[in-house]
Amino acid sequence: MRGIITENNSNIYKVKRNCQRSKIPLTYPMPSYEATARGKFKNDGIEPVVGDMVRFEVIDEKKQQGVINEILERKVYIKRPKIANITQMIFVLSSKNPKPDLLMLDKQLAFAEFLGVKSLIVLNKADLDDESEFERIKKVYENIGYIVIKTNCKNKKGIKLLKSKLKNNINAFSGNSGVGKSTLINSIFGKDIALEGEISQKNKKGKNTTTSVKIYEIDVNTYIADTPGFSTFSIEEINSKDLSNYFVEFKKEISKCEFLDCTHIKEEKCGVKKAIKKGKIDEGRYERFCKIREELKQKEERKKW
Repeated sequence: MRGIITENNSNIYKVKRNCQRSKIPLTYPMPSYEATARGKFKNDGIEPVVGDMVRFEVIDEKKQQGVINEILERKVYIKRPKIANITQMIFVLSSKNPKPDLLMLDKQLAFAEFLGVKSLIVLNKADLDDESEFERIKKVYENIGYIVIKTNCKNKKGIKLLKSKLKNNINAFSGNSGVGKSTLINSIFGKDIALEGEISQKNKKGKNTTTSVKIYEIDVNTYIADTPGFSTFSIEEINSKDLSNYFVEFKKEISKCEFLDCTHIKEEKCGVKKAIKKGKIDEGRYERFCKIREELKQKEERKKW
């Protein structure tokens, strides 16, 4: 049988049967099995991870137990937290507690472009946006071409639209603790699936309540991953010199640079800088690009030593 790993607890994997390419009539939701992995994976230095598409056999149908025989080719793999084959990242920001972290957002958007997965931006807790900051953020990122949805879980605003955008994807929710990822997931399902966190009134930072990577089936071939620590994933796989390729709006301006190896930092005859002056590239996005590039460059220098 084919399936997808939805959870891993001490190398006991929960595998949900996949409705695709099955000769057996199936109904939704698909059944899940507890499975172990063949010893050959360890010998080959391979570790099954959540999101992996696998072939497995059932060894006890009554107890719903099985064994994983094969890990199918991964289209995407993220090292930390370990997850495979996501097709869309949902980046969640909140209007307050914590306030929007656009530097983090731009890092994540660049990483999604690097991985080749789709991005969707969610501006949550819209009811607390008393300074209309969300409208300014929405305008910047929609002008680039990203889908931006404003949500408010209290009155379900934007939840139906968000749910429609998740269809036929393995979706990974990302964002700082406290932005409301788990609450959003619960609103999409209409019940308490994910554990909701609390906001510390002392420091206004979220307490991360999600402790392991899990994938929830929301519809046929549609999944949501609730991932701890995803807001801190490393983008070090991106070379600092290549970062500009993953800022979508920079791409068509790079060809207008005088030098092929233009860094878009010090050079005067730079297509990206000219585009900023013409209002074609947001200045805030460019400033954050410079910060991210410098961070990557410093890490690369440290590795040399």
